[in-house]
Amino acid sequence: MMVRSTLRAARIAALSAILAGAAIAVPTGVFGQGAAPAQTQEQKAAPPPQTGSDKPQPPQGTAAPAPQAAAPAPAAKPAPKPQVSEGIKTVRERLDQIKSDLDTREKRVTGRDVSAGALTTARDGLEAVSDRIRAIIAALDPRLEAARERLTQLGPKPKDSEEGDDVAKERVERGHAVTEIDETQRLAKSLLVQSDQIVDQITNKRRAAFTRGLFERSSALFSPDLWMKIGADLPRDLKSLQSALEDILYLFSRNGSLWNLLVLGAAFGISFALYFGRRNIAPKFGRRDVKVTEPSRRAKLLAAWRVLLLGTVPAVVGSYAVYYALDATDLLPTRLMPVASAILIGLAFIAFVQALCDALLAVGKPAWRPTPVSDAAAWRVQLLAVSIAVVITISKSTEALNSGIYAALSISIATRGIGAVTAALLLAIGLHRFADTAEKEEACFGPYVGTETSSSIGGPLRLLGWAATVLVGIGAIIGYVALASFLVDQLIWTASLFVLFWLLIASADEFIGGSLSNDTKIATALQANTGLRKRSLDQIAVLATGFSRVVLIAVALLLALAPWGLDSNDVFSSLRSAFFGFKVGDVTISLSGIVFGLGILALGVFVTRSVQRWLENTYLPATELDAGLRNSISTMAGYCGFLLALALAFSYLGLSLEKLTIVAGALSVGIGFGLQSIVNNFVSGLLLLWERPIRVGDQVLIGDSEGIVKRISVRSTEIQTFDRSAVIVPNSNLISGVVKNRVRGDRSGRVIISVSVLRNQDPVRAAEMMVDCAKSHPDVLKQPPPRVVFKKIGDPFLDFDLIAMISDVNLGQGVQSDLNFSVFKTLSDAGFIPAMGPPSSFITVQGLEPVRDALGQIASAVGTSPARTGAAPEEPARRDDESGEPIRRKLGAASS
Repeated sequence: MMVRSTLRAARIAALSAILAGAAIAVPTGVFGQGAAPAQTQEQKAAPPPQTGSDKPQPPQGTAAPAPQAAAPAPAAKPAPKPQVSEGIKTVRERLDQIKSDLDTREKRVTGRDVSAGALTTARDGLEAVSDRIRAIIAALDPRLEAARERLTQLGPKPKDSEEGDDVAKERVERGHAVTEIDETQRLAKSLLVQSDQIVDQITNKRRAAFTRGLFERSSALFSPDLWMKIGADLPRDLKSLQSALEDILYLFSRNGSLWNLLVLGAAFGISFALYFGRRNIAPKFGRRDVKVTEPSRRAKLLAAWRVLLLGTVPAVVGSYAVYYALDATDLLPTRLMPVASAILIGLAFIAFVQALCDALLAVGKPAWRPTPVSDAAAWRVQLLAVSIAVVITISKSTEALNSGIYAALSISIATRGIGAVTAALLLAIGLHRFADTAEKEEACFGPYVGTETSSSIGGPLRLLGWAATVLVGIGAIIGYVALASFLVDQLIWTASLFVLFWLLIASADEFIGGSLSNDTKIATALQANTGLRKRSLDQIAVLATGFSRVVLIAVALLLALAPWGLDSNDVFSSLRSAFFGFKVGDVTISLSGIVFGLGILALGVFVTRSVQRWLENTYLPATELDAGLRNSISTMAGYCGFLLALALAFSYLGLSLEKLTIVAGALSVGIGFGLQSIVNNFVSGLLLLWERPIRVGDQVLIGDSEGIVKRISVRSTEIQTFDRSAVIVPNSNLISGVVKNRVRGDRSGRVIISVSVLRNQDPVRAAEMMVDCAKSHPDVLKQPPPRVVFKKIGDPFLDFDLIAMISDVNLGQGVQSDLNFSVFKTLSDAGFIPAMGPPSSFITVQGLEPVRDALGQIASAVGTSPARTGAAPEEPARRDDESGEPIRRKLGAASS
């Protein structure tokens, strides 16, 4: 016992030392969850414990006697601190580099006055940094889950009982692995938050700078102070302009070699040839023949695109050629290159506007006009658009010149204000002329003028044009020149985008939707090669045109909002967040997850339908199962496959069982109110498929409807009646109602034929002949044999029922018809059925004996006169008096 106790104490001491070392080995600080506390100052200063001796301690300054007892055992050395794995060390090095980069970017955007260039520099490449952080977080997720799973396998740490050294060491190592991966992932998530915050800071500063510059107020356009400043600054600006001209002459004298002059002259020659030649190229190659009176819409759009490209591309090429020549020959000062660029871009813009108007308005060629406007309206719109484009070009070129010669601020304000006011005046004149023309045309043509060639601009567009005109004019006059100039630019930009994207949408509808929905070569080839039906191609055409419209509208909105300070990086970042997921509380909403979940569901449904078709068409027909059981197996396979696909889709979306129970609870409320009948029919359908009281192919009678069961679905059962009508019966009616199933246990049926035989014939012989007719039919069963039931002895017929059993109830009508023909022919040939119809009916009237006697006496008296009758009347009178037969016949005829 002593030895066992000693060994046990030694094991406990060793285990305590190991645990103490492990506790010390746990990392602290940023990546640690805590560590064993260090010794306090009081513990360090405390004297060593007494050894148990009662002797006083020696005074200070004297040496303590050596202890007689053995020295105590040295304390156990702490376990070495676990090293960080190489993979985690590499990840943390990457995170340190990313943190340094983010800190640098954050310093750039921090401050009150940050330039636009600094914001752009800080914003560039930030999405790639965020992507790297997200990739690190995604890569650490499976490793963290695996480490936690390994730690969970060890179970909870025992409190009172001892634990083996190997288990304790394994627990420490696994806990350290979980800790280092978790801390690394949390560091990455914090860096991702820092990246998002930098993006938000840059976006907010850009918007603030844009708003501040847009709504900055300067001197009013017509204020005397502004023009006095212009008068004072004009001489200096003229000298700057003269200096710029001198610089140009100096560069020409220095760099004006023969080769440079030839290059510049060739560029100008090519530019002039392209600019002025496109006026003849576009009509020639546009293929818009005036003789064609009714071209197709596709021909109109193709001609419009040809005219637009042939009128724009040569101008762009000519402008680029001149700019490249000026830049390559170095014949223009660097500060004046923006002036040349503004002039050349303006000329190309004028050519683009003119070509776009010519393509869509087709002045002088109304048959080739894609837009529904009249000739007068087309001419006015083209004149207005080109005039505004010229004004914008002059204004932008002048602003570039002011910037190139470093003109005074007052002159720049006046230049921009005059350009904005001129554009507003042109727009106002155009709107007024459109309204005046519309009123005149309405007065001339009366109230019945067609709207297909209206020459006026619509009410909302006209109202928007007047609002923009007034806002631009007032803004320029009261001093908001920057706002007025920006509104003019945005109005022209938006109008150009609207017209161009209208042409793109019309072309997409025609060339995509029209090529698939009409009888074109593409549609015919797709139908022949893919087996698609015409209706399927029409649906694909609708979806394709709708998708193209959505894409074009999104691009147009993005381009229209770009001048308002909207950065494409911000848009793509928002789209990326929406596609790859963003959190709302504890729920992560991901468009990509939804799309992939729907894809998994669609794939599961497709596989389920394929398995169902294989079961219905290949496997189950090869078995000996009846049609009803085959239908039940196929339907249950479809239910199981759909539920499995739904479960896989939900699991991919991250919907746990707890979230599904919440949804189920919400559905239970709906079931309690409005879905009772649907659930009832669904459960009834499952019972029909399980118990199979009614199977596919059964002949049933439900109320007034009798027919063959064709299909049993989730909610209802389809019954086809004998007149080829389809009756849809809810499954709950089949379970809770009364249903007559003619083939529930056996498909054999019974045919009953009612026959009437003359009363004067032998009934036994008639029954034998009817039985012989039934036995001779091939579909009538021999056992039980057919039989005849003698139902009634009537006047003048005897009524019989011929009962015959058949093998299949579906043959009932055919067998009944055959037996009717056979029995009628047999009995008619034997004289048992009258060939010309039933004999005349007899009516006997009772209680007319006194009348009969009186009539007899009258007849006797009349019959005794030889002169009037000329015959012996005794015998007829006596016959009438004795039998009364002729009198009864007459009375019967009269009564009838």
